[in-house]
Amino acid sequence: MSTPFWENTALEDMTPEQWESLCDGCGRCCAVKLQDNETGKVHYTRAACRLLDPHSCRCTNYPQRAQLVPDCAILNPEQARSYEWLPDTCAYRILAKGGKLHWWHPLVSGSTETVHEAGISVRGQLISEEHIHASEIPEMIIDWQKLSKNEKT
Repeated sequence: MSTPFWENTALEDMTPEQWESLCDGCGRCCAVKLQDNETGKVHYTRAACRLLDPHSCRCTNYPQRAQLVPDCAILNPEQARSYEWLPDTCAYRILAKGGKLHWWHPLVSGSTETVHEAGISVRGQLISEEHIHASEIPEMIIDWQKLSKNEKT
């Protein structure tokens, strides 16, 4: 039995297809985030990027996301190591820090549904920013730990 590519390939050496397959489809990175000016801490909110599909938790226009949403973060290996705002459950962050993918990650489980079944995804938890007034967003801060009560590692 061969070792999965994510266990023996450095992030920098992955093909574009391998890199893209690391995304578990949780949609957490598509939540609108607010940064505290005093502490620098990043807070996630219940507001979602207007391009996020609320059921699949995937971008509805992935190839053009950077043009349509100028502050969309296009990750690379260096950013995966340095972006502290990436969720602790993010495969890019986990692998960048030398960890192992969780059982619910589609590459491990073989199913795109396990990320939702494990309570990791934002399915049913976010509201498109198109339906929210900007002044409401600070009142929508969420805590992933409380939302992921049935998260299993």
